[in-house]
Amino acid sequence: MEKALGIAKERPLPPFTRTPFTKWFANRRRGKEATRGKVVLFNDTFSTYNYPEIPIAATEVLEAAGFDVVLPGVTDCGRPAFSKGMVDHARNAARHVLRALHPFAVQGVPIVFLEPSELSAITDDYVSLLPHDERVAQVATASTSFEEFIADLADAGELDLRFTDAPRHLLLHGHCHQKALIGTKPAHRILTLPPNYTLEEVDTSCCGMAGSFGFEAEHLDISMQMAERRLLPAVRDAAADTLIVAAGVSCRQQIDHGAGKRPLHPAQVLREAIVP
Repeated sequence: MEKALGIAKERPLPPFTRTPFTKWFANRRRGKEATRGKVVLFNDTFSTYNYPEIPIAATEVLEAAGFDVVLPGVTDCGRPAFSKGMVDHARNAARHVLRALHPFAVQGVPIVFLEPSELSAITDDYVSLLPHDERVAQVATASTSFEEFIADLADAGELDLRFTDAPRHLLLHGHCHQKALIGTKPAHRILTLPPNYTLEEVDTSCCGMAGSFGFEAEHLDISMQMAERRLLPAVRDAAADTLIVAAGVSCRQQIDHGAGKRPLHPAQVLREAIVP
């Protein structure tokens, strides 16, 4: 792989699931009846085909909160292509996504994103890719992160969920796009909804993975140096029962590869904390 594709031999590749999230979603059994209306869950490519446990957790949290979860029918917002300078490909992907999401946006249906880089593509990059398309602003206005959506419900007193009283300590790493465009305050809010959960955020910069960057042999050393600056030492020093939390897929991959600990997405933390 390193000789043929330039992928560092030290890096394990993301796993492919035998059951994509979309298959699980189509065959799932719903529990609580929907009473709050629809919400679109943007199941990005990594969530759908590599880490379906994350959108499964998000779906179960949203349905437990009373929402009718629907999928948009697209998974690629163009972020990978855009990050590699493949602008025409990214622009075509953006148009495809807008066609799928715009009908929901005009109906006032919230569009919830699990991956910070996907959300930033919608709310930031599409402005440059399609500067004259009025759908961009409409879809961006309807789009939100999972953390923001749940935090807003909690702040409004509209989150009808019961959480465990068991104590847990969490260590949070913020994704670069998340910190730049949203901040980690919504993540702090929802991760401490369980009354005895305590949270510490690592004072980090980029994790060093940055999409495909950290997988490339020519960048492996600098990628690991970035992670070793603060992130990986903090994860290694955390107590064995500390939950490591990161919203970004690249961040979770870097932590898993570099520290040997499996981080959770905030949606997974909330799902595990819900008491039936």
